[in-house]
Amino acid sequence: FGDGLLFKLIIYMLLVSLGYIYLYPVLYMITNSFMSMEDIINVSVRWIPSKLNWENYRLVWEQLNYPKALMDAIRLAGLPAISATVSSAIIGYGFARFNFRFKNVLFVLMIMTFIIPPQITMLPTFRMYSQYELLGTIKSFVYPAILGQGLNGAIYILIFYSFFKMIPTSLAESAELDGASSFKIFTRIFLPLAIPSIIIVFLFSFVWYYNETYLSGLFLGGGDMLTLPLRVQSYINQFTSIYPEGSRARELMQAVKLAGNVLTLLPLLILYFFTQKHFV
Repeated sequence: FGDGLLFKLIIYMLLVSLGYIYLYPVLYMITNSFMSMEDIINVSVRWIPSKLNWENYRLVWEQLNYPKALMDAIRLAGLPAISATVSSAIIGYGFARFNFRFKNVLFVLMIMTFIIPPQITMLPTFRMYSQYELLGTIKSFVYPAILGQGLNGAIYILIFYSFFKMIPTSLAESAELDGASSFKIFTRIFLPLAIPSIIIVFLFSFVWYYNETYLSGLFLGGGDMLTLPLRVQSYINQFTSIYPEGSRARELMQAVKLAGNVLTLLPLLILYFFTQKHFV
């Protein structure tokens, strides 16, 4: 019918519907972040503000010291992401290319670290980090990532494991005949071929650490470095705590909070813009 016209219409309707579902919160957040106090009070103003109010962004920028807060957030996400990428590449290569005792048992245990919800292990993990004086510092993120047990570390290992499994063993055997060591084979042959996996693992890890609030609040709550979402939430909580529940002032701070969320999301949008082809 019409060279598949009906089918194309159905596909486009589905895409538009799904796109609207995902974009609605983002559009709502952006438009409401520019609203003034008068727009928020005025029930007739819902989507389009009467004028662009940059005061909300100025408040967040100054109160959070946004440039420094952004650098701290990049550091909090970047160092663990680099550590997780390196360790997961080594572990994934070991599982994919070597046979050793208890390999299957260790592989299952590694997968179980992802299956078990982190809330179950929070209490013993918190006590262990407290004993080793890791709380309140970036070490609580970096050290587990170095050992392959960072945030969603099992996923990264599986990505490298699957990729290294696809590479023909004949490449490694040829290198061994030429006298290359296992380390040289890994660094000179397998790692260059795994550049797509390295990029995707680093990006995933960076985004997850950047957006993390639960573990960050638990492990970094007593320190000076916090992720951007936590800094925004802390600022809003400090302001609204001086007003009673149901106060109009709390309602007015919602626009400021949305402005903070936009500034938090902006670096990730820029990152996705330049790296979207790797996600495909």
